[in-house]
Amino acid sequence: MRLLETDMVRAVLSIPSRLLFPPVCLGCRNLTARPGTLCASCWPKVRFLEQPWCPVMGTPFSHDMGEGFLSAEAIANPPPFARARSAVIYDGVARRLVQGLKFADRTDLAPWMARWMLRAGKELAEDCDVVVPVPLHRRRFFARRFNQSAELARAFARLARLEYSSSALVRKRKTRQQVGLGAREREANVRGAFLVPDESNHIVRARRVLLVDDVYTTGATVAAAARSLKRAGALTVDVITFARVLPGDFAENEDALI
Repeated sequence: MRLLETDMVRAVLSIPSRLLFPPVCLGCRNLTARPGTLCASCWPKVRFLEQPWCPVMGTPFSHDMGEGFLSAEAIANPPPFARARSAVIYDGVARRLVQGLKFADRTDLAPWMARWMLRAGKELAEDCDVVVPVPLHRRRFFARRFNQSAELARAFARLARLEYSSSALVRKRKTRQQVGLGAREREANVRGAFLVPDESNHIVRARRVLLVDDVYTTGATVAAAARSLKRAGALTVDVITFARVLPGDFAENEDALI
């Protein structure tokens, strides 16, 4: 009875704020019944990544290929990280969410996006000791005023009740934007760009690190970051992103990615 009364009090107290700031769709800003949701028009347009998928790359299979079956990508070019997972495919509404967070200062989207990420990366969270975001170079950080990957990582760590560190990994040199670069050019662009500072080495050494970014495109950025974490002594590195550009979709989606 006391719990029911508490819920009723909270509902009454929330009425003024809901009148002043009514909940809107994360995708299109139309009114919704609850905050942090999508409207009936946007929801069907989100393509969630579901099993069966490659146990390493997290790319979906059209049908169940059997336990331990790896994608051609994982076999031909084994990544420096152990596993990668993403919540949604990068198109439509998901693309608008990423662009809103990254380019329109919509940091309010991060907690809701992190919920979807936790759903996709539950197994990674269970095997994690510390959550680390892919860092921006300090010049780009000062220009943008925030790091979208750090916003997602902080929200993810809070939801999963995990340790979070924004200082474990730094981008030691300013790289050019990845827009317009091919896969090999992207690899060259971020090669050697990341570093675990000596004073932060204890954060990752002999620990299981979960690396967070907003979008997985070719994997060049998270691969370079994972190598730096492994060199610093990380026991394992897993990767979780909000969205994923599927291998065949890279050319048509690259224009909004950096």
